[in-house]
Amino acid sequence: MRNYSIIIPVYNRPDELGELLECLAQQTFKNFEVVVVEDGSKIKCKDVVDSFKSQLDIAYYYKENGGQGFARNHGFERAKGDYFIILDSDALLEPNYLAIVDNRLNTNYVDLYGGPDTDHPSFTPIQKAISYSMTSVFTTGGIRGKKSNLGGTFHPRSFNMGLSRQVWEKTGGFQISRMGEDIIFSISALRFGFKSALIPEAFIYHKRRTGFGAFFRQLRFFGRARINIGRFYPTELKLVHTFPLLFTLGCLSIPFLGLIHPWLFYLGAGFLCLYVTLLFMDATRQSKSLKVGFLSVIAAFVQLFGYGFGFIQEGWTRLFEAKTHRETGAHIEYPS
Repeated sequence: MRNYSIIIPVYNRPDELGELLECLAQQTFKNFEVVVVEDGSKIKCKDVVDSFKSQLDIAYYYKENGGQGFARNHGFERAKGDYFIILDSDALLEPNYLAIVDNRLNTNYVDLYGGPDTDHPSFTPIQKAISYSMTSVFTTGGIRGKKSNLGGTFHPRSFNMGLSRQVWEKTGGFQISRMGEDIIFSISALRFGFKSALIPEAFIYHKRRTGFGAFFRQLRFFGRARINIGRFYPTELKLVHTFPLLFTLGCLSIPFLGLIHPWLFYLGAGFLCLYVTLLFMDATRQSKSLKVGFLSVIAAFVQLFGYGFGFIQEGWTRLFEAKTHRETGAHIEYPS
């Protein structure tokens, strides 16, 4: 029987960690341990971890803050299992999550997997809108939940990722701590010859951000991270990744089109209105809520503008730095 180690880096989120640990305590599949790595938090979660010791095989480790990538490496080094599962601390799971993963690996084994994310009925309307925006075909092309995506071979993301001990031993873990660390890790594993796959049924409920200000800061960071991925693997920076940038520039240019010709303004405004209408209708249909549909339109613009601005910011920096520069992110504050 395969032994799993669930590795959870935590930074100032004891309450959310408690909800995730409750989900793990209710798993129907029981052959796993939990490794919690406190990444220099000011609000520590040790008491929360201790409260689950009678329900889970759980260990707690504290390290100085260095970012989520290095915190996961800290967990890999101390994990006992032969297959690791990485989860964000703001995730919720169904009781059959681990059973689904184990069954999939028993029937069609892969050394690296990812699972999709979605919203939970208990989420606030803003959380549901943000979840829609991050998974919608109108914003990301739906690539976060497809076996193959517009960006190339499926790259598992670290909010819901599994990897064998062999992957960790071969890659050495995460090369960098922030700024696209999970995609860089996935690319590295694939280049060593390991196979990746999406397990569609192994989804999580991902809380993400609870306000649009924090969401914007996070997506601006993601835009910067995409440029940083290109520092390590230039061929992985593809045309599809420029869509948020082009969308941002396109929206900002609409008022100026009227200076060239009124019909250009009407054409640009018309396309934007069509896009907003499609977003609103699709989000409303999926959520069955007009409020979530309206908030989803706002979330989509926050996401695309945030990513676009971050892409421009880091891309401009890239133009004037040494071509050999590689950003580890260890000294960059992750937006919270």
